Amino acid sequence: MKRREFIAATAALLVSPQRLWAQGIRRRVGFLAMDVVEPTVQKAWLEGLRNHGWIDGRNLIIEYHYAPSQDRLPAFAAELVALSPDVLIAPNPQAAVALKSATASIPIVFVTVFDPVALGLVQSLSRPGGNMTGLATYAPGDFIAKRNRNLPRTDS
Repeated sequence: MKRREFIAATAALLVSPQRLWAQGIRRRVGFLAMDVVEPTVQKAWLEGLRNHGWIDGRNLIIEYHYAPSQDRLPAFAAELVALSPDVLIAPNPQAAVALKSATASIPIVFVTVFDPVALGLVQSLSRPGGNMTGLATYAPGDFIAKRNRNLPRTDS
């Protein structure tokens, strides 16, 4: 799946027309993590979804799976994939790797992964390829140098 198609599909899922909601279509999100997510983070995520019209239990079903250890992640990932969610969320690198191994067709969004290229989650930051996208907290190479060249100079 091409990156633009993937992003378009994910955006369509999150910002679909309200007429679809009236028909009672519920979207399913699979959420896989190593540890229970901090309540304030989960609350902010749910509020963000609500602000876009997605309400857990009404037009959205969120399947939370928390693996007690890293060696159990593949089994939990397989369980989530078996539920056929519309999108999978991985809040940490271990969960992202497990989900990538479990499916190549369901879109996966990873959050705060240090270097997704080095982990093998994506081919490159500019062209991730596959079914994964997300937020990288580190960009390899001279990304910072490129970014700093575009910043205004503060010295006189």
